[in-house]
Amino acid sequence: MSTNWTELDAALAEADLRVLLMCLVHLTGDAKWMRDPFVPRRDVRLIADPEAGFSPELAAEIRGAVRTVIVETNRLNSPLVPQVADPGDELLTEMMNACLGEIVPPEYLPMVRIDMGFDSGHIEWPTSARPDTTQHDTTVLIIGAGISGLCVARQLLRLGIGFRIVEKNPEVGGTWLENHYPGAGVDTPNHFYSYSFAPNPGWTHFFSQRDELLGYIHGVAASEGITDLVEYQTEVQSMTWSAESNNWVVSVSSPAGSRTIRTKTVVGAIGHFNRPEVARFDGDDRFSGRLFHTARWPDDVDLTGQRVAIIGTGASSMQIVPAIVDTVHTLTIFQRTAQWARNVPHLNDPVRPAEEWLFRHLPYYATWTRFTQFWRYGDGLLRFLKKDPEWQFPDRSLNRVNDRHRQEMTDHILEQLDGRPDLIDKCVPTYPPFGKRILLDKGWYAAIRQPHVDLVTDPISSIDERGVLTRNPITGQTNHYDADVLIVATGFSVTDHASRLNVTGRDARRLTDDWAGDNPRAHLGITVPGFPNLFLMGGPNTNAGHGGSGFLMAEAQTRYITSCIVELLARGGASMDVHEVVRDEYTARVDAEHETLVWTHPGMSTYYRNRFGRVVSPMPFRLIDYWHSTRAIDPTEFVWT
Repeated sequence: MSTNWTELDAALAEADLRVLLMCLVHLTGDAKWMRDPFVPRRDVRLIADPEAGFSPELAAEIRGAVRTVIVETNRLNSPLVPQVADPGDELLTEMMNACLGEIVPPEYLPMVRIDMGFDSGHIEWPTSARPDTTQHDTTVLIIGAGISGLCVARQLLRLGIGFRIVEKNPEVGGTWLENHYPGAGVDTPNHFYSYSFAPNPGWTHFFSQRDELLGYIHGVAASEGITDLVEYQTEVQSMTWSAESNNWVVSVSSPAGSRTIRTKTVVGAIGHFNRPEVARFDGDDRFSGRLFHTARWPDDVDLTGQRVAIIGTGASSMQIVPAIVDTVHTLTIFQRTAQWARNVPHLNDPVRPAEEWLFRHLPYYATWTRFTQFWRYGDGLLRFLKKDPEWQFPDRSLNRVNDRHRQEMTDHILEQLDGRPDLIDKCVPTYPPFGKRILLDKGWYAAIRQPHVDLVTDPISSIDERGVLTRNPITGQTNHYDADVLIVATGFSVTDHASRLNVTGRDARRLTDDWAGDNPRAHLGITVPGFPNLFLMGGPNTNAGHGGSGFLMAEAQTRYITSCIVELLARGGASMDVHEVVRDEYTARVDAEHETLVWTHPGMSTYYRNRFGRVVSPMPFRLIDYWHSTRAIDPTEFVWT
């Protein structure tokens, strides 16, 4: 902790005061820093005011108190030792409430204790004697080395359970390896969008770009000793349950050829956004220029001075367009549906050196920052996505607060597109906010109003050698748009999940048949009846549509899956298979809850729903509810053999 007083004062001047107050409680043990007049103002914005509603005088007193602690303990160049390391349940609850300026329900306490490192949260063997896990060629096979696969591998290493991990790509990273288009980045702040067990005080941005996040994932894999355990460029072709040997027979291919792996257990960690949804258009095979999906961005493509067309206005397009707009000759964007995008001030701001000092050196500053981000980007929104049956404007919004969100985002569009009524008509959605994946405005509206950009809403009729043809459904008028490069930004296929692995379970039951009709169903999104010892990550209805973090979901699912594996091995059992009625009852709960939420609103189409209208992607429950559901297994929910 090498610094000087000038650096310290600069750091304290940048601090979030609500977080600084919690640090003072840790450093001094004095609860007065949570009482009047040191009570932060409640702030529901995604990025809260760091001054927390305090007057300049009170703000100076809070910052001065931290400085005094450091001066009095003569710890400027030594690690600060908090007087309160573990606050205990009662004090921690008071601290959470004080930090946010609102009451945090008690069910969050166990999760926060683990996330802050006060409890381990680890799965342990039921006895001191671990069972022999070497009786099979492979005890666990993990498919995929992205965020989820690495999380499971880490826990299996800690438990001493043998595993193999196969990855179709040449390195770890999953979705964040494959998606490297210009502008690719996170829409959740990284001090929350990261593993709880691997905090990174050195993020250069609060919302990092893809390369920095991929570097973080690589670093975690290396530090946990997983990088060299992965079998790269190895893809699963099929997997079949053997009733004779009670294991999975998995066929894989790699540059070295095809081979078979026998394993007691399979963890499918292939990711939610794994297979690009490549929309086909009549004549697209005739296009003479470059044509590719955003998830298959060529390393050698140069868009400088090119006539570029991009199909789609979803999350990828909204990141790509601002990143390339100033380098292309013309940019034509084909929009099927207008999108809601939130205005997040300081979205692209870097982490200043003074702020990084706090994350690195001030005890619990990073921890409490992560907590405040979890609260704003987690469960806080879900209650406002419920339909109010008494609401008088159900076509445009769900309830009073949802209508306020609509007005806020509409006002932002009107401000950004002032003077361009043609664009305003195209860009204000007709459906309620959050009905489709909510997006962040990273310069989208500023980009589309540039003179060399054209936003086209007429449907595409075909593609020819030179570009794209559209046809107005009302007038019949056709238009042709020349392009040198055609970018397909049509998202991902999210309804097949693990069924794309060609899985055959007990009694020749195929996962594609069980999920027929784009209807994937799994208990907790993890287990499927008839497919013993198979556990899915990022499975049906586990996408955090209302907010959250893929890392948080990966850790919750890892806890449940490793609990299952430990229970199976400790019993000396051959297999565990979830009861069909358990899966069906859980699915019924999911569907019933979704009927109350925005994603079943009839006013829009969304990849969250299958072709029959059933919501198959987002989770309808609070993150904390899912977290508790995955803490431990109920053995009565399974058939054990």
